[in-house]
Amino acid sequence: MTEPAGIPVRRTAADSPELWPVERREVIGRGGLFDYLSDRVRTPDGEMMRRDFIDHTGAVGVIALDDDEQVVVVHQYRHPVAFRLIEPPAGLLDQPDEDWLVAAQRELAEEAGLAAGDWRILVDMMTTPGGVNESIRIYLARDLRAATQPEGFEPEGEEAHMEVLRVPVDDLIAGILAGRLQSPSLVAGVLAYAASRDDLDRLRSADSPWPARTQVAAMRAAAIVEGQPDHAG
Repeated sequence: MTEPAGIPVRRTAADSPELWPVERREVIGRGGLFDYLSDRVRTPDGEMMRRDFIDHTGAVGVIALDDDEQVVVVHQYRHPVAFRLIEPPAGLLDQPDEDWLVAAQRELAEEAGLAAGDWRILVDMMTTPGGVNESIRIYLARDLRAATQPEGFEPEGEEAHMEVLRVPVDDLIAGILAGRLQSPSLVAGVLAYAASRDDLDRLRSADSPWPARTQVAAMRAAAIVEGQPDHAG
C-alpha cells in the first residue's frame, strides 16, 4: 500500500478546545426553541470573518437495550426534513442545571415508559458543527423495567403521534448501512454499541465529564449580544 506523501500519522486523535476572538455578536432571529446568531470572528492571521449559526440547548439520547438485544425506538415525525424517523428516545437539555443523566432518564420514562438499572455513555457528538452548536450525549441503558411517566408530562405535537417499537440491534445496523435509517442519534448510538458490544467495560461511566458543554458555554460568553428582535413564538 502506498502511503500518502507528506501526511503525518497520529495514533491518538482528539478534538481540541479552541475559541477565536469574537469581536461582535448579533441576534439575527429568535425562535420558539433556538436563536440564530451572527458572529464577527477574528482569525489567527488577523482577518475578520462572519459566521452565522443556531444556538442550541444541547440534548441527550438513549439506546435502550433489552435482554434480547432489541433496541427501544420511537417512530417520530420531523418536520424540517419531512420524514418520520426511527430514533432513540431523546430530548433537549432545556431545564436549567438539570443533570445530564437525569435528563436522559426522564426522556426514557416520558417517551417509552421505561427505567433502566445500568447506564453508560456510548458516544458524545456535535451534530452539525458548521452551523449549529448542538452537542448530544448518547447513553446505553440496560436492565430495563417498566416505569410510570413523570408527573405532569403530556405528549403534544409530534410526540402525541409517535409510535414506540423494539427493533433487533442487528436489524438497525443493517438499516443504517443500507441507508434506510438516518437519524444521527440513532446512527451514532447504534454503531457505537456495535463497536463496543464485546467489551462494554470500555464505555465511560454515566457521570463522566462532557467537555463540549463547557466549551459551548465559553463560546456563549465570548461576546456581548447586539440586537434583540422579537421572539418568533
